[in-house]
Amino acid sequence: MRLAVFTKNLTNPAYGAARLGAERAAAVFGAEVLHFVPQKGDDPEAQSALIDEALALTPRPDAFVLSPVHASKVDPAIRRIAAAGIPMIGFVNPIQAAPSVAYVSSDDYQLALAIAQYLFRHLHGRGQVLVVTGPDESFTSLERLRGFREAALQYPGITIAGVIAGDYVRETARDRAVQWLCDHAELDACLVANDIMAMGVLDALDAAGRRAAVVGVNAIPQAVEAIGQGRMLATADFNAMQMAYLATECAVRHLRGETVPASIELPVQIVDRSNCQQWDRPYAQRPVITLEELRRQT
Repeated sequence: MRLAVFTKNLTNPAYGAARLGAERAAAVFGAEVLHFVPQKGDDPEAQSALIDEALALTPRPDAFVLSPVHASKVDPAIRRIAAAGIPMIGFVNPIQAAPSVAYVSSDDYQLALAIAQYLFRHLHGRGQVLVVTGPDESFTSLERLRGFREAALQYPGITIAGVIAGDYVRETARDRAVQWLCDHAELDACLVANDIMAMGVLDALDAAGRRAAVVGVNAIPQAVEAIGQGRMLATADFNAMQMAYLATECAVRHLRGETVPASIELPVQIVDRSNCQQWDRPYAQRPVITLEELRRQT
């Protein structure tokens, strides 16, 4: 069986890990994976064109494993998948325009709430904090920003000193953080919506000769290394590799006629210097669990 796997971009290491997760599951469960990735990251038009490209293949893929790049702008293309009678399994972001067999993700709001609370406790409830978000209309970014703001409400001594959009790109986050630092003298911490942007924020702090506590989301290898070195405080593990693995497994099992869970939500895990050794390895060497193993854990 052939599976069309759609990830959002080529720049975020988390999506490289997702593609690897799909391949690892396909190797175990006897499937072939075809990857479709927009050359321009998080581009709804490009992803829609790739969906049409996959639908035009002969033979067509047996299932689509899909992370939509936008909450609504890919909907017409998603409805074309449904019209073709091809089952869809969503991961990272939900598929809302048509029914999906299953959806695998983590709760972005809870992840953001947990990492923000961790940071604010580290600051003893007081400090000036810069928030770095993803793209303005990104589902994950909006949910993470909501979690950040909710956590800040719980700590009256925390001031959100600024909010900048890093667009989930290291260079964008770096450049905008450099400008923000030029305009603001006081900063205690940076609350960043993903790790690749956190790397850009660390670049900006280094260039300015300034220090601040930095936390992110994703647990990418670069962030884990920075945590081990003491350059970054912590991250929340948004395990896109595991999500894609389980989504691919769900696709295969559904095609075999087996019942799969309609929704799978991975737990929140905070990674800091006390436990980062568990994550301090390349993605290919990080463990993944199957549906059966997940069932035994819950």
